[in-house]
Amino acid sequence: MYRILIIEDDDKIGELLKQSLSKYGLEPLRAMQMDDLKKEVIETEPHLILLDIHLPHFDGYYWCRQFRTVTSAPILFVSARSGEMDQVMAIENGGDDYITKPIPLDLLLAKIKGLLRRAYGEYAVIASASSEPETGGLKLHLSQSELEWSGQIAPLTKNECLLAECLLTHAGQVVSRERLLETLWDDVQFVDDNTLTVNVTRLRRKLEELGLPGVIETVRGHGYKLVI
Repeated sequence: MYRILIIEDDDKIGELLKQSLSKYGLEPLRAMQMDDLKKEVIETEPHLILLDIHLPHFDGYYWCRQFRTVTSAPILFVSARSGEMDQVMAIENGGDDYITKPIPLDLLLAKIKGLLRRAYGEYAVIASASSEPETGGLKLHLSQSELEWSGQIAPLTKNECLLAECLLTHAGQVVSRERLLETLWDDVQFVDDNTLTVNVTRLRRKLEELGLPGVIETVRGHGYKLVI
C-alpha cells in the first residue's frame, strides 16, 4: 500500500483528500508538523507527497527544495494558484506535477497513479550496472539517480533522471518533444508543454555544473539532441 503524505493546512480540504484516497487503496497521512515538514517526511517515508503552496512558516516551494535533499518520492503540487509561473516554479523547485483547486478527483487520482507507476510500478526505471547508459564519458547511474563526468557527480531528481536516460540512450539523435513528454508523464494531455522546457532547463544546469555546457541542443520544431 502506497503512503501518500498530504501537506495541506486547510483541515476541510486535507480530510477530504484523506478520505477520498483511502477509498482507492492508498494510505493517506496528514502532515502535522507544519514548522518542520522535512522531519515529517523523514519520519513517514512517503511514496508520494501532495504539497500545497500556501503554508504557514514557509511556502511549498521552500519545502519542496528541502524534501529533495532527503527523498526522491514524486511530489505533486496541489494549489489554488493557477498561474503559469506558479507551475513553472513548482517544477523548478523539484516538483513532478501540478494540479489546481478545486480539485477534480478523477484527474488527481490519474496523476497520482501515473506518478506511482513511474516511480515504483511497471514503468519504473530498472537499474543495473550493465544497462547504465553512457556516451562520450558521460555516465548515468540509474540506481543512484546521478550523472558522472570526469569523476564529478551531479544528483538528479526523478524527472531529470528519466530525461537523461532517454537522451543518453539516443545520444546523437533528435528525440521529439512528444517522446520526452511520454517518458515523463502518462497523461500528456494534461501537461503544459512549457513544463518539459523547464525540466530540460534543469537538466542542462546539472550538465553545466559538471562542465558540459551546451551538450543538449534544441532542434527547433522537433525536439532535443544530446551531443558530446
